[in-house]
Amino acid sequence: MHDVFVNYRTGDEESAATVIARELARRFGSERIFFASNSIEPGHRFPVELVKAVEECQVLLAVIGPRWAEVQGPNGRPALEAEQDWTRREIRTALDRGALVIPVLVGRATRIDHAVLPDDLRELADCQYKRFDHRNAESDLTALGDALARLLPELGAVDRDARAARERAEAKSRKTSAEEVERTRMRTRDVRGGIGNLNGPLSGTFVNEPQGPVNTGRGHQYNAPHFEGDNSGVQFTAGDNSGTVHQRFDRERLRSDDER
Repeated sequence: MHDVFVNYRTGDEESAATVIARELARRFGSERIFFASNSIEPGHRFPVELVKAVEECQVLLAVIGPRWAEVQGPNGRPALEAEQDWTRREIRTALDRGALVIPVLVGRATRIDHAVLPDDLRELADCQYKRFDHRNAESDLTALGDALARLLPELGAVDRDARAARERAEAKSRKTSAEEVERTRMRTRDVRGGIGNLNGPLSGTFVNEPQGPVNTGRGHQYNAPHFEGDNSGVQFTAGDNSGTVHQRFDRERLRSDDER
């Protein structure tokens, strides 16, 4: 079933109606948007399909341009005056059914005057309208689609643009989380100091650039703010211990300590 019926008048703004129908079909699916030239299959009866679609739709969009009420029929009179005029019949059927009818005023078109409408369409002049201008096509189409998605929950459920927006937001959230993890990792990597094995002729536990008391357990403890040679710059501090405490040494002193 088609949820939205796009009504227009040939000779007025059929090109705008085509653009509107195409965009709504892209956003909500072609099976939900009725547009006569696209929705009626070859060989199907035109009048039957039109009546069926307008009787089933929930919303009729009446695309109205500056010449909508002026386009003439075969008799040289305004087509709108003829009771069998298809544009008029479609709108009248939708109004009689209580379907939502939304005039879409195109370009320089203004709100329709009750005086130019036949009696069975007078209600059309009271319907709140939307606008479509080729100069603001993208924003106007977005606003129209947003309104339909809000008015018809079934359209909102299949809204491709809303789904794409959610996917972009989720992707951005995942990227932000990954970037935060990477920043945390980099901050952790940049922290100076640590506990590990001291390379070179000295073995045991070391603490580099301590910021508070450290207890390393049993064994010798060294406090060497200026190790010379390959281990320069390493510091080792500790709390209580069961071994000796050496405040400073270089390689020569280290060898004499080991010889004892």
